[in-house]
Amino acid sequence: MKIAKVKSCAVFGLDAYPVEVEVDIGRGLPSFSIVGLPDKAIDESKDRVRSAIKNSGLFFPDKRLTVNLAPADIKKEGPTYDLPIAVSILLAGEQISDESISSDDIFIGELSLSGELRAVSGILPMIMAAKEWKAKRVFIPVDNSKEAELISGLDIYSVRSLEELVNFLRGEIEIKPIEKTGIVEADEIISEYDFAFVAGQENAKRALEIAAAGSHNVLLSGPPGSGKTLLARSLPTILPPMEEDEILESSKIYSVAGLLHRGDLGIVSKRPFRSPHHTTSSVAMVGGGTWPRPGEISLSHRGVLFLDEFPEFPRSVLEALRQPLEDGLVTVSRAQGSISFPAQFILLAAQNPCPCGYLGSDYRECICSPTQIIKYQKKVSGPLLDRIDMYVEVPRVKIEKLSATVKAEPSKTVRSRVMMAKKIQQERFKGTKIKSNSEMKNNDIKKYCQVDERTKKLLNSAVERLGLSARGYHRILKLARSISDLANEKNISSAHIAEALQYRPKEKKEY
Repeated sequence: MKIAKVKSCAVFGLDAYPVEVEVDIGRGLPSFSIVGLPDKAIDESKDRVRSAIKNSGLFFPDKRLTVNLAPADIKKEGPTYDLPIAVSILLAGEQISDESISSDDIFIGELSLSGELRAVSGILPMIMAAKEWKAKRVFIPVDNSKEAELISGLDIYSVRSLEELVNFLRGEIEIKPIEKTGIVEADEIISEYDFAFVAGQENAKRALEIAAAGSHNVLLSGPPGSGKTLLARSLPTILPPMEEDEILESSKIYSVAGLLHRGDLGIVSKRPFRSPHHTTSSVAMVGGGTWPRPGEISLSHRGVLFLDEFPEFPRSVLEALRQPLEDGLVTVSRAQGSISFPAQFILLAAQNPCPCGYLGSDYRECICSPTQIIKYQKKVSGPLLDRIDMYVEVPRVKIEKLSATVKAEPSKTVRSRVMMAKKIQQERFKGTKIKSNSEMKNNDIKKYCQVDERTKKLLNSAVERLGLSARGYHRILKLARSISDLANEKNISSAHIAEALQYRPKEKKEY
């Protein structure tokens, strides 16, 4: 009997760090203890590991077993360490030879009582980190194989059970490394929603096209049944394909959240579309928990966060969106440290103009009192509204357009224009971290959003008349930049500024 060591990984936020699993089999009464700041799931692994070893036809030593997870000053969580603990015990008990395992091998996985390997969360960031550490071999559960297909540069073995792994290490069977498929972009979007199925609403569709081209935030307002949700669900069909780094970043977030292997996605190759219910909590929206996990805004990274019934969300949840909308990331602080999750998304919100939904309607009378209307509209704060680029009225569709047999412009055609605008932005921001016009900071706006004197006078006049804040002024310029990109024009003209100004909120009506 001896001390054995094998390597594993731990994930904190979106980053992985190495963990060394040490096992000492000593003299004394039979016992099994795990040290190194383990959580309850790791503490319970003692029973899983013991049963898995015995049910795999292997010998579990009836001696004093001590397992240490190093570094010991960092908290560990989850069932990720089941497999490395089991391998360490077999190595210490000389059931596996030292020559079969090198110091560059990494073991990750949860064990069932029968010895089968179950998928775990966070495989993708672990393998990416293992590649940086110059690891030679990584052993993972077979259900995590799709995530591993993205990363090349090291041998990754998908294993079905502890018994299979031991037989491989003993040289009794052969397991081939996972074949790397690389990142495959989804050029075509298959969806039951399409702009062709949206009758009328040309103004709203134009606004969503601009939003897709420059990743701008949109607020849709209109009576019930006017098509706000249908428009929102159709937005992903006109979004441009994800770039390789975006696919990898989004897949990493979904891997940590445990949504890749559970949903059998493999990778996130299409832009995410998240639509949380209005009863969602602040932690679920922003992220957090005892062991911080990404929230809805991070799961929407490089995609769309759709908030239907916008004013019905709790005030605390809506206010939590303010900082991520401005910075493109959210920082969650806990006792063990701070974690930053990316949150660069398109906010698409939909609301009714009043509690009954028919304020300003030309076919149905509003039954709300002035107090109810003011209270309803004040549910969304001014600072949050100031971070929304486009305010779009979605009126009731007339029966003539609903019954028309001619289909509207399909999403495929609109998407081609959006992709052209995105290519212009890629050239413009080459060599920077900026992906779209909405991400420009003040210095970038001065550089890329220059206007002539005539256009500047129009903009200054509008700012004075509308009482825009400095943020609103800059958002107008960024919006006009996206409109000019869609028109394939190099300079921002007064026409582009005028259209951008149309999407500012109208003055409140007297009640």
